Amino acid sequence: MLSRIAESLFWIGRYTERADGTARIVDVLRLQLLEDPAADEGAVAHTVLSVIMGLPHEGPVTYDDVGASLVFDRANPSSVTGAWFAARENARRARETLSTELWEGINTTWHRWNGFGRGMVTERHLSWVRERAALVSGIADSTMSHDEAWDFLVLGRSIERADMTARLVATGGFPRGGAPWSVVLSSCGAQQAFMRSQRGLLSDERAAAFLVLDREFPRSVFFSLLEAERRLEALSPPQTERIGVSDEARRQLGRVRTSLEYRSTAEVIADLPAQMRRVQSAVTAASSAIASRYFQSGPLPTWTKDVG
Repeated sequence: MLSRIAESLFWIGRYTERADGTARIVDVLRLQLLEDPAADEGAVAHTVLSVIMGLPHEGPVTYDDVGASLVFDRANPSSVTGAWFAARENARRARETLSTELWEGINTTWHRWNGFGRGMVTERHLSWVRERAALVSGIADSTMSHDEAWDFLVLGRSIERADMTARLVATGGFPRGGAPWSVVLSSCGAQQAFMRSQRGLLSDERAAAFLVLDREFPRSVFFSLLEAERRLEALSPPQTERIGVSDEARRQLGRVRTSLEYRSTAEVIADLPAQMRRVQSAVTAASSAIASRYFQSGPLPTWTKDVG
């Protein structure tokens, strides 16, 4: 496969998931402000922009500012609009490899999203983004052959999902100050799955552990990291080295995954903010390693610069 096509497929997966994950993060803020009238809107909005999403913002910040930056700003590839635009551009470049249904799904999503117009971010905006991202991912899984093209797309999706879930988990507060864990679960689409697995017993520690460590929930950090490793294994030649792992991306992801898997749950929860930062660092390092190994040389797309 041409490296430019592989790169486009990888970023289709990432940007589709980024639109979904960013919408979920904004929804956490929306629900937190609705459920807790005493919440400091400025402080919470600043946390979402600066701490969670890494977008410095001077002066007072409001929910509308978060919406303008993370939902409607086309120049920001971390925003919903920027992510959909970048996903469509990458799909256009890889159109000969995508199924017709997948191209139409991405293209239609972009044009319909523009029809919403700019304004205050509502639940309608955010739920529509989640539905379309799920639709695009489902079309990819059901209409593409599960060959290396699909592997690159799912690899991008899984790496981005691990990063975005880590950011969502970071919005939950221990012992207080962050979003209620019921809100974080709901925004992750994990409420029912969590209640079933925990027999209705909700606690902060259980919710955090579920979103980070659960082996069967597809949006957990652990599940996403493991799926990314599986796609890398499928793309790599058989392991011939007797010592170590030559694939730097697999090494980065495997190391952070095992650091979560083989520590006690209590240790992971006690060190949760630092653990989530390590996950994000590993995802960044793995993305760089993937670009170096499989893609054309050039600047790696980041959270603050558009794709070259």
